[in-house]
This record gives sequence, structure tokens and C-alpha cells, in this order.
Amino acid sequence: MARALLHCKAAAVTVATTKQMDSIDVSRIQLPDKTRNSRVLVLGGTGRVGGSTATALSKLCPDLRIIVGGRNREKGAAMVTSLGKNSEFADVDINNMSSLKGALSDVDLVVHAAGPFQQLEKCTVLEAAIETKTAYLDVCDDTSYAFRAKSFKKRAEAAKVPAITTGGIYPGVSNLMAAELVRAARSESKGEPERLRFYYYTAGTGGAGPTILATSFLLLGEEVVAYNKGEKIKLKPYSRMLNIDFGRGIGKRDVYLLNLPEVRSTHEVLKVPTVSARFGTAPFFWNWAMEALTNLLPGDFLRDRKKVQQLVQLSDPLVRAIDGIAGERVSMRVDLECSDGRNTIGIFSHRKLSVSVGTAVAAFALAILEGSTQPGVWFPEEPEGIAIEAREILLKRAAQGTINFVLNKPPWMVETEPKELGLGIYI
Repeated sequence: MARALLHCKAAAVTVATTKQMDSIDVSRIQLPDKTRNSRVLVLGGTGRVGGSTATALSKLCPDLRIIVGGRNREKGAAMVTSLGKNSEFADVDINNMSSLKGALSDVDLVVHAAGPFQQLEKCTVLEAAIETKTAYLDVCDDTSYAFRAKSFKKRAEAAKVPAITTGGIYPGVSNLMAAELVRAARSESKGEPERLRFYYYTAGTGGAGPTILATSFLLLGEEVVAYNKGEKIKLKPYSRMLNIDFGRGIGKRDVYLLNLPEVRSTHEVLKVPTVSARFGTAPFFWNWAMEALTNLLPGDFLRDRKKVQQLVQLSDPLVRAIDGIAGERVSMRVDLECSDGRNTIGIFSHRKLSVSVGTAVAAFALAILEGSTQPGVWFPEEPEGIAIEAREILLKRAAQGTINFVLNKPPWMVETEPKELGLGIYI
């Protein structure tokens, strides 16, 4: 149940300066008294993303009660054992409204991490959360699902339920990075933000397993939506490769166009006229394989969840073997260009996606429990979703363990090989 206490702003979320933030210990979070013992249900809690989220929440806030939601009791028991005494397993069918309502009847927040979200026609978990008055967070990375979730905004407001969609690492943390770049530009610059670009890199599957593999294949079946000077354009998926410098620890990587929800949401919310998103992986031949799948398989095949699942099962043994060699580093780079020539970027890099994604989702969950989210359904970059004064502390929490996290810097200060114009001037 979404208690009224969730809507009371906690003093801990207001951070005035970066120097003050540096002095804050985010390795262990002290929630307000009324929310310290909150019950959090993590759906997909036996999977890679959900399990990582449950682990992060348990470490950050040991007083929280973590309910691991899933269908596999054996995996659930193992997860509960690893989490400790403040956890339990719940058998939940996310496609069954009765099962969901029963599971949500006595929890304060539900985290929906049971992907993939592509090609889903209903927002069953969100509907159940609204009906049971339970705060909601999902890690959706699909444009159609995210905007379908947004259509429940008025119902969530009426029920006084705070809800965030696309609250993972990317999208999620990347949206907040973009929002902070835009906010800084509008307050410090005379120009207007003109071009926003998201670049993502993950080695192999990032240790996230079959779900991210299925997500990647399903996205290859979707036309890419981007925006150019305010005009919506559609492009071929996994095309128009760029070689992007992700800074120290990652270096330069090839990235390709993908259809991701943060493109549309940041275009509409942040009012930036030109927006696009690209993704790349390693080893390099996985990028070639993704291009080949896009060119050789019909879109209908790649949009069929059952067929894609079969493809995942065939690919999974090879992918896991190569993952062991490739590692699971992850990096996000967000670029903003303004009309006055101001160019700023943010970079977020971590050695392990399987760890980082859980920390990122946990950071969003804690923000909701602290009262940073208003009733309704919101994207992370909307101030009603994550209050502006709460963004810095959320980003600091999400960035725990990163090998490189910078925000609002010129590219030359971050890139491994900045371009010199001469006389010591870099771009």
C-alpha cells in the first residue's frame, strides 16, 4: 500500500552543493523512521536484474523487508538465503491480476524487473499497483510499454500512487544525467539546448543473462525513432555506426542506432529538438552479428517473443562462454550541444553491469520511499518523478563502484584522445 508517508519529503534528499554531497556516505542509507522498515516486493527477483536490485537494496538499507517475487521456488530460496533474515520469497504470476493483488496487498513499493518489456500489450503490474495503492517502479526499456504506462497517470494520481517507469540504469540514470545537463545549460548558458545524444556500451550481455539478450533481439525488430530539429524521423535499427570515446576504463567503441524510450521522453519533457540513442557491444563480432540479424531476418520474426526466445536459447551457451572472456563492463555517455556552442557531456562507467544495474534501480526505489515522487506515473527526468533537489543524491548512490562518473564537463576533459585545435585549445 502506498502510505501517505511516501509523499512527505525527507530532509535527507535535499543537497545544496557538490562539496556537501561528497561528504555524504551513501554506502548505507538511513531512511526516515516511518519508512525504515518498508516492505519492498521485487518482481523478477530471481533473475539477474531483479536479483541484483534485491541485493543492492538489502546492502544499502538492511532494515528494509525484501520480498523476492518470482515463479521458481528453488531460485527464490537461494536468493532469500543470500539476502538474510529480512527477506522472503513470494510465488507471483505477473500475468495474473489475482496473484499480483495478493502479493501487493501488504507491501509499500513494488519494483517490476521481470522483463523483457518489448511487445507486451498490458501494464498488468502497474494496474495492480494502482488498485492496491502500492508505489511502483519499473525498469522498462521499451518505448511502447513506457508510454502505455504513462497513460495511467490520472488513475495513479486519483489513487495517490507514486510511480516511475524506465527507472533502471539505461534508461533511468541516463535520463537524469540528460536532465541535469539541460538544467545546467539553461541556468549557466545564454544558448538553448539543441542536440541530445545517448551512447551506450556493454561488453557481451553485461552479465545480465538471457533477458538482455532477448531485449536486444526484440529491439532489432523495431524501427528507430529519433528527432531532428523537432521532426520525428524513423531509421533502420542497428545502423549508422559511430565510433565514440567513453573515456578512461572503456575507450573508443562502435555504437549503432536503437529504438529506446529515453529518446522520445527527453525530447518531450526536456524540450530538446534533436535526440537520438545508440548502443554497441563487444567483442566486435557481436555488433556484426546484430547487423546481420537486422538485415537477414524479417521484422515480424524479430518482434515475435516466442521466436526470439527460441533464438535466445540457441545463442545462450555461446554468449555465456564469450561473456566469460569479454567481461561485463558498461558505460553511458550523454552529450548535449547548445545553440551558443556550449558542449557538455556526462559519463558513467562500471566494471560490472550485473552489479551496477541493481545499484541504479535501488537508488530509484529509495528515492520513492523517501517521498521524492509525486502521485502519478512519471519518467525519471520529470521533476514530479524525481524531484530536482533529489537528483544529485540519487546519481551519487547509483554511481557507487563506478570507475568513471563525471557530469557537465566539456568533452576534452573526459575523452582519452581530445582533439587539439592548437595553442593548447581542445574540443
